[in-house]
Amino acid sequence: MPLQKLQGAMRIFSCQRSYCLKAQGQLTKDFVEALKAVAGSSNVSTSLAVCEQHGRDESMHRCSPPDAVVWPQDVEQVSKLAAMCYSQGVPIIPFGTGTGLEGGVSAVRGGVCFNLTRMDRILQLNTEDFTVAVEPGVTHKALNSYLRGSGLWFPVDPGADASLCGMAATSASGTNAVRYGTMRHNVLNLQVVLPDGRVLHTAGQGRHFRKSSAGYNLTGLFMGSEGTLGLITQATLKLHGTPEAMVSAVCSFPSVQAAVDCTVQVLQASIPIARIEFLDDVMISACNQFSGLSYTVSPTLFLEFHGTPRSLEEQVQNTGLLHGCVCPHLPAPQDCGGDQERPGGIWAHRRALALNGTCTGEHGIGLGKRQLLQEEIGEVGLAIMKHIKATLDPKDLMNPGKVL
Repeated sequence: MPLQKLQGAMRIFSCQRSYCLKAQGQLTKDFVEALKAVAGSSNVSTSLAVCEQHGRDESMHRCSPPDAVVWPQDVEQVSKLAAMCYSQGVPIIPFGTGTGLEGGVSAVRGGVCFNLTRMDRILQLNTEDFTVAVEPGVTHKALNSYLRGSGLWFPVDPGADASLCGMAATSASGTNAVRYGTMRHNVLNLQVVLPDGRVLHTAGQGRHFRKSSAGYNLTGLFMGSEGTLGLITQATLKLHGTPEAMVSAVCSFPSVQAAVDCTVQVLQASIPIARIEFLDDVMISACNQFSGLSYTVSPTLFLEFHGTPRSLEEQVQNTGLLHGCVCPHLPAPQDCGGDQERPGGIWAHRRALALNGTCTGEHGIGLGKRQLLQEEIGEVGLAIMKHIKATLDPKDLMNPGKVL
């Protein structure tokens, strides 16, 4: 390369490197002190170990630590801290329990991580209306423990003990979705701190109605936004009556198609099944080996029924009849995504887009599925999302680098 071009390339590299150091560099001492003045010295940390702990979730994505971590105590502090970051152009990254699977908490441009776990109050339980309002540090297990004895429960269960506002931010789901729906079906109102510090109640302050046609669905807008539009500081949730009894069943099938046919027929027969989970033979074999189980190595459905003891007998009996009539020996699909040395199982969302499904059932987009999101919703849909993001977050400070 000629010397002149080499020098030019070095100048470009130097400028890019300088920008990165500025974007992800240490916050000024004065700014950190200002954070402490709002949240308290014990609720702000710039420790490398603490920042690295907050720069990763349960995903495979590498750690990208923030420059500081704050633990707000209430929505007023969140509002003030967000306004400070916004005025100084500092990125804001919400953090719950860190159980996400898409790198949603990675601070790809540095900034301040808002750990909301110390805001953990259950604010208002309305047993007559079947609703409850919670702060972002409340997990679904903690809520159901609190509800024990009330005759109510919150059935959305993503597996990990995730925070409820984090579940709203990722539009989480779980194995109970077949009967009780996902977070989108069970959130009635959200309190959101916008990037500039303004506080929004998506359905109106204190309201918890079940249906409304009052304007745009702002609650739905923030469901699944993954912290890119604001910080969810309160969620009003729909509760359900606690089932009197529960029964589980394990049904093995000679083929994947037979298991699918049974699932379809159970739903068509209006059997109010609570959970349906599917594992193919490869995954069953792996579970047997890992956990010392002895399930039949074949495509398998795990079922759960909720209701009264008498209704459960009928549900199980009817499901058993369907199970018996849809088990012909059909060839299983051959393209399992593996080979003889490394057999591949069915991992939930595999090949979903090609089959007109979705690239993410409940874990969100985060870092790793942005290209898949564009493939799923198309250029126009993505452009609309970008317009919404630019309107609410014109400086691109809310969890930058995620979703879009």
